[in-house]
Amino acid sequence: MNYRHSYHAGNFADVMKHALLVALIDALGRKPSPLAVLDTHAGIGLYDLSGQEAQATGEWRDGIGRLLDLPSDPAMPPALRQWLDMVRAVIGAHDGRLFYPGSPTVVARMLRPGDTLTCCELHPDDQKSLRRLFRHDSNVSVHGRDGYEAITALLPPRQAKRGLVLMDPPFEHRDEFARLAQAIITARRRFATGIVAAWYPIKHRAPTRAFLNSLRDAGQRNLLALELTLRPPLDPARLNGSGLLVANPPFRFDHTARAILDSLCPVLGDEGAQASVEWVVPE
Repeated sequence: MNYRHSYHAGNFADVMKHALLVALIDALGRKPSPLAVLDTHAGIGLYDLSGQEAQATGEWRDGIGRLLDLPSDPAMPPALRQWLDMVRAVIGAHDGRLFYPGSPTVVARMLRPGDTLTCCELHPDDQKSLRRLFRHDSNVSVHGRDGYEAITALLPPRQAKRGLVLMDPPFEHRDEFARLAQAIITARRRFATGIVAAWYPIKHRAPTRAFLNSLRDAGQRNLLALELTLRPPLDPARLNGSGLLVANPPFRFDHTARAILDSLCPVLGDEGAQASVEWVVPE
């Protein structure tokens, strides 16, 4: 994937990832002790869906575009409703213009006093946008460094013993799955009390199966794979689905994730869409 996230912001993969992210931060926030979040591939944090890049692909229309007009439903999973309310609030703050919050904005809006967010972004223009976005937020720091290198440099966090490492790499390199697997192992070794969540694309099954098997073979445990596929993953030239691997997930997070994905599946996909919640390796 030749990847600048401005082209893909608000697509079905973002919707899935960010709704689950809200659920993870909400679970961490139930305890009073401070938490620290490391976002290794942060992007610009806020995306103008009326901009040239987003309009060029129109992917957001089949993602967040399908949810914005949904009526209020008390049966909607709380984290999904919280995330959707957040998106609508961001749009409202921009006079109704379609601005979509990326993961740094989602996390920053959920931080409490004493919590921290560290964002890493290597692209110089995106880094400037991110610094500008959080210039008045003392809970958020922005680093112009490689996200994988930051795992060694910035973990464990000094401010907290609990938290989350979010990895959302661009998958520009052929060996990205192998690099991501090693980064997960390193992050868990350096921040054993933290949660690690890693996004991955689903084009066809062989690469994702090899990725999950490599973690199992490396002795990793307590791994939960959350996936949403729009169509059978048979065409390696298409993004057919989206996955989030969660290591050391919160208690009963599999049930929380199942409710979120089951709610999203019929909205984002057609008859061939499927949601999957599977333990790769149990605790």
